[in-house]
Amino acid sequence: MDIEGSVKVILETQSFNSGFQKREFVITTKEQYPQDVKFELIKDRIDIIDAYKLGETIKVHFNIRGNEYNGKYYVNLQAWRIENVSDTPNNNAPSTGDAGFPDEPPMSSDGVVEDDLPF
Repeated sequence: MDIEGSVKVILETQSFNSGFQKREFVITTKEQYPQDVKFELIKDRIDIIDAYKLGETIKVHFNIRGNEYNGKYYVNLQAWRIENVSDTPNNNAPSTGDAGFPDEPPMSSDGVVEDDLPF
């Protein structure tokens, strides 16, 4: 699953006696009725949130984890991947023309399409 929102809170890493570590962060969704959603990062993924700043819009890919402990039930959203969502175009993405189609291929001065295809 995935969800987009802006980073609201990034908490410090929590370490437990067993050696387990987790780090939590909160995003605010961009819906008609915005929601603050808390995620957790565990084990070797606790540092992936470091690349992002408060207020930055991200897409969080996560799994839903549920468990029972002493008769109570808990649900955690475990993030496993985070992507930057930007209003500016990605410099690595192919450029597109005004109509949303790829740019025209280069042409020589006589109007012939220049390409390196053998046919």
